[in-house]
Amino acid sequence: MLPLEGVRIIAIEQYGAGPFGTQVLADLGAEVIKIENPNEGGEVGRHVGPYLLGDEDSQFFQSLNRNKKSLTLDLKSSEGRKIFLALVKTSDGLLDNLRGDLPDKLGITYEQLKEVNPTIVCSHLSAYGRTGERAAWPGFDYLMQAETGFLSLTGEPDGPPSRFGLSIVDMMTGMTAVCALACGIIGARANQQGMDLDASLFDTALSNLNYVAAWYLNEGVNQGRVARSGHPSLTPSQLFKTQNGWLFIMCNKEKFWPLLCDELAKPEWKLDPRFIHFEARLENRAELGGLIESILKQKTTQQWFEQLQGKVPVAPVYDIAEALENPFVKQEGRIISIPHASQGEVKVIACPIKIPGETQRLEPAPELGQHSDSLLQELGYHSKEIEAFRLNGVI
Repeated sequence: MLPLEGVRIIAIEQYGAGPFGTQVLADLGAEVIKIENPNEGGEVGRHVGPYLLGDEDSQFFQSLNRNKKSLTLDLKSSEGRKIFLALVKTSDGLLDNLRGDLPDKLGITYEQLKEVNPTIVCSHLSAYGRTGERAAWPGFDYLMQAETGFLSLTGEPDGPPSRFGLSIVDMMTGMTAVCALACGIIGARANQQGMDLDASLFDTALSNLNYVAAWYLNEGVNQGRVARSGHPSLTPSQLFKTQNGWLFIMCNKEKFWPLLCDELAKPEWKLDPRFIHFEARLENRAELGGLIESILKQKTTQQWFEQLQGKVPVAPVYDIAEALENPFVKQEGRIISIPHASQGEVKVIACPIKIPGETQRLEPAPELGQHSDSLLQELGYHSKEIEAFRLNGVI
């Protein structure tokens, strides 16, 4: 039995952040019901290219929406509102990732739903939160990386600021929002009262400054970029060139430094005053980096990786193809194949949460409105009513 079986979640979500988070809930057994506008071609992620799988499907959409159900519903229509409230009555939680001012306008906050279901938990994922001067602002991942300092920490010191190669703030905020939702549901089951919970892209990004923020707030240290993607205070912990590529070594505990010295055939470095502890190595970082790299350039990345792996924390620098073809990735079901009506199958990355002994759910992302009829029938609507809803654009 998956841990979230029996939990019903309404998802008013789009694009990346919300769908990424609720997909984890669905992977863990929750019934996640995507509400999609029937008059706009469904959720925007269905139309994100370049790899479309039909008029209302894409590889982008499949990567973020497996194991979910789709209910087409016009929330702004009176009949759509009635259907929505009937669904709320049977649900444990709701997650939306809309602009901060829209949940109130759509009537999907706890205060607006508690009379229908006093235990409903509403998790709102927005760009800047639902209060304050930016509540109505649109906002996206890269903007958050820029304004909260991420770009200033990424890249080489003499180069331009750089963003993460992935929409990392979207993914982190998706996980933050569903963590909030799960915690809220646990609380609601204990005390029989739901609540509103908020997670924003901006606040999630800002919270990840963490110890760097503490350094500035308490010591006035304005951390900047470090050469070779190095750690700001621990060394050696950075990129090094090899004979044919790059290797990342992280001696982030003192015990790894003497092990690295032995593997590099430089046991004398262990007692060298310039390198004897973290503080000395930090002071002599440039010199030490050059010495290490002169040795690493004598062999290939793969040769060094095979020599150091399991002894010193180390990783080769791979491109996306190399990362996904990595034998370690292919072990233990890290890449899964889900069935697809027109493609036969679509390969995606598995849920990062493993449940020993349990079989993974492998249902494809739903077709637009695939579950509308069955869900409405469950709520007590008859076939003629459902057909009328469809003719009138309600579903």
